[in-house]
Parts: sequence; structure tokens; C-alpha cells
Amino acid sequence: MEVWDAYNEDLGLFLDFSLVRGESIPEGVYHLVCDVIVRHVDGTYLLIQRDKSIDFGGMWEATAGGAAIKGESPEDCARRELFEKTGISSSHFIEVGRVVNEESHTIYVEFLCETDICKTNITLKKNEASNYIWVDTKTLLDIEKDYLLTVRMQKFIEELKDE
Repeated sequence: MEVWDAYNEDLGLFLDFSLVRGESIPEGVYHLVCDVIVRHVDGTYLLIQRDKSIDFGGMWEATAGGAAIKGESPEDCARRELFEKTGISSSHFIEVGRVVNEESHTIYVEFLCETDICKTNITLKKNEASNYIWVDTKTLLDIEKDYLLTVRMQKFIEELKDE
């Protein structure tokens, strides 16, 4: 059983109760999901392909991430999820955005992690990811939206065009 902290829409913690994955979430209450965009010091970005056996299988993600477990701060969640999904260990995270999804009762906190990891040393989580590639900014910006999983990441990519 996965237990989550309960938050208000401003990421304020409700101390009097917790949430359990799979159970309904009350109105006005949210759980936390953290996503990490990985940029190599050479300017390329890591894309991860979802395993075909899971939802949205075969699509590419521009992030590594997942739900925060009870007691995790957003940065702790980002650090854990990044390591679990890619094998990348880092403590250098910059928050780049937050999205509140009323329908799923989720607050998404988006981080950027810049790394100098050897680009062939990615360790994908079994049954979750099947492949990875490093792409330059132009390639990332030109990827057809049908290939990228989340609208949140598409918005972040759009913002890169302004840099």
C-alpha cells in the first residue's frame, strides 16, 4: 500500500490525514507528483521511452518522475524518482514550474536537473521504460506532440523556444 501526504492547492500539508493510492481523494485535497527534466552539461536532454506493457506504452517522456510518498519533500521525491527511473544520482534540482490538475487531484512540481553523467550510464527501471535517447534542443523542440506523453512537458518545451 502506497501512502501519500495530503496537500491543499498551494502545496500546504494537511497534517491530520493521509491519502492511499487507489482510494478516492476528497474535494480540495491533492497529492504530489514530481517530474524531472534531465539536461546534460553538453546541452542535450534525456528522453525515456515507456515500456509497451504499461499505459501509453511506446510514447516518449521528457521527464523521470512519479508520486511522492508520505514524508517526502518535492525535492526528495524528485531525487528518488530520478534515481529509480534512470540511475542518475544528483542533488542539483531547479524547480521550473507547478501545475495543479483539479480532475486528478494532483499537484505536479517540475524540476530541471543538469548532470555530467556518462550518457551511456543510464539504468532504466524494468517494466517501466524500454529505451532512452539524448536529443539536442532543436530536436526536442521539433518532436511531434503525438510522441511525447504529457501536455505539461510540451508546455515546458514550448517555453524553451523563448530562451
